[in-house]
Amino acid sequence: MSLVNGLPAHVLFVHFVVVLIPLTALALVVSSVWPRVARRVGVLLPMLAFASLVTVPLTTQAGEWLERHVDSDPLVRRHTELGDGLLPWAAGLFVLAAVVWWTTRRTAGQPDGAPGAVRGGALVRIAAAVLSVVVSVGAVVDVYRIGDSGAKAAWHDSFSQKATGHDG
Repeated sequence: MSLVNGLPAHVLFVHFVVVLIPLTALALVVSSVWPRVARRVGVLLPMLAFASLVTVPLTTQAGEWLERHVDSDPLVRRHTELGDGLLPWAAGLFVLAAVVWWTTRRTAGQPDGAPGAVRGGALVRIAAAVLSVVVSVGAVVDVYRIGDSGAKAAWHDSFSQKATGHDG
């Protein structure tokens, strides 16, 4: 997909990534730290993570199309390089969301203090929580870095820091 309603698709798709990745990261961290939240969210957590994962290659592909249709520039190349690194973070969010959902679902019938749930489930939940925080922070920081580089590439010479006198 290259154009949507006459605009480069990348310009539109990037909004999905900018919203869904941090939203997924937040939902994942909260769900991994508080199993009660994970039980309430249920299968929506891995579904949200899957939607986030799908938007990344769509946005990247649309960005590669756009890159071929703008002047070559070091800022554009930097943005492209950074953008190529988001897919592993999104995949990590999805895998961890599935693990948190599966672990919560598996231990849903057991009370929090049940002996079987404490030994195996607690270790998996702790590992999932730690990994969720690490991957979520990495994904959000990466989205920020990519967005910052994209904004610099798009706007670095497209505006004047001084007002033009055309105010309303």
